[in-house]
Amino acid sequence: MANKTPNRVKPTETELKEKMVSLNRVAKVTKGGRTFSFAAVVVVGDGQGTVGHGLGKARDVSEAIAKAVDDAKKNLIKVPIFKGTIPHEQRGKYGAGKVLIKPASDGTGVIAGGAMRAVLEIAGVQNVLAKSQGSSNPHNVIKATIDALQKLRSPLDISKQRGISLEKVFEG
Repeated sequence: MANKTPNRVKPTETELKEKMVSLNRVAKVTKGGRTFSFAAVVVVGDGQGTVGHGLGKARDVSEAIAKAVDDAKKNLIKVPIFKGTIPHEQRGKYGAGKVLIKPASDGTGVIAGGAMRAVLEIAGVQNVLAKSQGSSNPHNVIKATIDALQKLRSPLDISKQRGISLEKVFEG
């Protein structure tokens, strides 16, 4: 299987924290009445640039969360963090969910709404301005945020690609 994203991370490399973003009770109507199950959306990360998201469904809450965490560990990516913020402004899109993330100066904090805040905090970004435009569905917002984070390029990568010094990347 071809690795479609170059910045994937193996889950065993780091100690991961987990944060539940949403828990949804779903009812299936059968001949015998309603059958309830739970769908959990979880983000995991190490606080140093690694983040992933997962969805788990089960008949009880703890099992759904455990499944979501396992799924999230399979979807880890590496995010370039530069001086506690992101290197540049970036847009992300997934379905109807659109997000905009901008770097912020020291002391700003994470200015973001619910699902985006969880992803950015668990990734280890300390200062960022973020806006969710479009869908407010946590599934789509998380996937759009991860899309934006995947598109980020570190200043070191750009300097190597252009064949110039790191200082010249920040000029002009």
